[in-house]
Amino acid sequence: MEHLDEITVEDLQDALDRVEGKKPTQRLLAAIAYKNGVTQTELAEWYGVERRTIYSWLKRLDADSLDEAVEDEKRPGRPRKLSEAEQQEFEHALQESPTALDYDAPAWTPALVQSHLEETYDVEYSIPSCRRLMKEAGLRFQPSRPGTTTEQHDRENQGTSRGIDGRWLPK
Repeated sequence: MEHLDEITVEDLQDALDRVEGKKPTQRLLAAIAYKNGVTQTELAEWYGVERRTIYSWLKRLDADSLDEAVEDEKRPGRPRKLSEAEQQEFEHALQESPTALDYDAPAWTPALVQSHLEETYDVEYSIPSCRRLMKEAGLRFQPSRPGTTTEQHDRENQGTSRGIDGRWLPK
């Protein structure tokens, strides 16, 4: 075998007992199967990944301690556009009616949130990102009720751009 010469099946099974999550479990199960004679090509077919992925999993297990090797490193992602203080201030504002901030709107919409973010914090967000921020702030989308008049509908949905009629409400 090209990989895992220094690691026993028992070591892999002990590590399997300690891990949580789908990916670490998959990696350890693949390593156990490999130690029991299953080829990298077969493992790639079993897990629906490229053979190169299996090779990387096995190489990682060879190089690092088992507990570190099966876990992915944390990926922080892109920094937020709003500071933590601005984020809290923004979320607090969304709990109030837009009229409390001198907007001529009965409820928050993604388009209104987009405008508010640009005016107040000088940051630009897409409509889908504004929806995400609204959810993070504790708002939920409530679809329109059957029988809502066209005028009510237009007033409630100004700028939602969802393709589904409704409005955003505090949870």
